[in-house]
Amino acid sequence: MLIDSHAHLDSPRYADDRELMLRRAWEAGVGAVLAIGIGEQATGMDGALAVCREFNGRIDSGAGLPKLYASAGVYPHNTQEIDDGVLAKLDSLLAEPEVIACGEIGLDYYHEGAPHPMQRAGLIRQLEIAAARQRPILIHCRPKDEQTDAWEDLLEILEAHWRSTGLGGVMHCFGGNYEHARRSLDLGFLISFAGNLTYPSAQPLRDVAARLPLDGILVETDAPWLAPAAHRGQRNEPAWVARIAETLAEIQGAEAQEIASATTKNFLRLFRLGVNVGD
Repeated sequence: MLIDSHAHLDSPRYADDRELMLRRAWEAGVGAVLAIGIGEQATGMDGALAVCREFNGRIDSGAGLPKLYASAGVYPHNTQEIDDGVLAKLDSLLAEPEVIACGEIGLDYYHEGAPHPMQRAGLIRQLEIAAARQRPILIHCRPKDEQTDAWEDLLEILEAHWRSTGLGGVMHCFGGNYEHARRSLDLGFLISFAGNLTYPSAQPLRDVAARLPLDGILVETDAPWLAPAAHRGQRNEPAWVARIAETLAEIQGAEAQEIASATTKNFLRLFRLGVNVGD
């Protein structure tokens, strides 16, 4: 069984075939998907939970669907929308049993968006809420022009405001160097690889992946974006997480089933879920 640890299932790009897309994931061996709740605006962070509740209710009927979990958080560029109402909504969502993580949150210095100090302040406020609710976090980190400034700022914040919680989290769609990965692992994070791992230009990232321990990795699609190389230019979907697992297996000199087993165990351990993903 595979778990897609990061997919935006509430995206309007799935509006016409969301159930069929989830059935394809099940048929491809995907037993669970973590639906990311950030929405187009901060107030839409409950969209992932709505999708989870819509489809999880059909699993007992043998509908052939993966188990869905949800997250909730304010994306870095939307931190300028944070106010008391948004934070209260985040807190209430993290109290829901299906919402197992806070995110994706973090820092993005690549695109024009919220000012960097505002992103850092917004991240810290969300860390406080996630800690109080005992939820691991899903981190988005993207520097500008290959610079490491975002990574240095991020890791400094996590050292000061997150390490002591012992909750850990996920470095989503990892794109840093080995030192960033090593420091993340030391902080209790798992390193998650997406479709960009399969791109011809991603050899430096593959070199990092080759050095990581099996108990420190996850696979994800970041669907509907970042389709694997074989599907580049198409709408991505959770079924294709198998392509990332296959690439990771080649990189690590392992069998695809070994990667599937390890990443599933890692996901269940981090989020304190039963061996049966439905627990």
